[in-house]
Amino acid sequence: MDERIRDAFDSIHAGEELKESTRAALANARTRRRRPARYLAAVACLVLLVAGIGGYQFYFAPTSVLSIDINPSLELGVNRFDRVVTVQSYNEDGQALADTLELKYLDYREALDQLLASPDISERLAQGALLSITVAGENETQCGRLLAGAEACTAGQENVSCRHGNAEDLEQAHHAGLSLGKYQAFLELQALDPTVTAEDVAGLTMRQIRDWIDALEQGVPAEGESQTGGQSGHGHHYGWHE
Repeated sequence: MDERIRDAFDSIHAGEELKESTRAALANARTRRRRPARYLAAVACLVLLVAGIGGYQFYFAPTSVLSIDINPSLELGVNRFDRVVTVQSYNEDGQALADTLELKYLDYREALDQLLASPDISERLAQGALLSITVAGENETQCGRLLAGAEACTAGQENVSCRHGNAEDLEQAHHAGLSLGKYQAFLELQALDPTVTAEDVAGLTMRQIRDWIDALEQGVPAEGESQTGGQSGHGHHYGWHE
């Protein structure tokens, strides 16, 4: 059999480099056939181990993020199969909410349904609080699918907005210690008042931030600020409510 392969190989009009590489591959194949069974078993185990590690990382690596902000603020890391694999809180209320729910490994829509049904969110929404759901990730197709799912889950809900974010803002938000949704609201606020910092909004609800933005857009002066300016510190208050 080897002689026939060699004869056929020599009759092919190919470059010498291609011939040499093919000869080497055939020689390696014959060498591997002579190796003991225990060597092949060890190789098989190694392949399974690598496959297992790769499969673990493949499943548990978040590919998109759902930022849920009302105060509580938390982010759901969603894998390529649309399953929640991480839950990250960004304030004490967010941690308390995450502790009361079992969100990991749920389909993201089931996780959103649980969040919307929880008293921490449903009661706040009934009282006029604002809920922001922001989707971001590297895969635009998945992000579009998650955004559509979030809009379907919140259809008919008042004071809820669903929006698209981007990976760059997500990184900057985490660097500032904020969730993505709150960071986007902060950027909107900072565009109106460049003196505002991330620390100024970290403890605020989304309703409070929106009221602040609306007041600046309408030219309403902050507490401690005259009609002509003269702002004294960041003691901004606009009759905020939850």
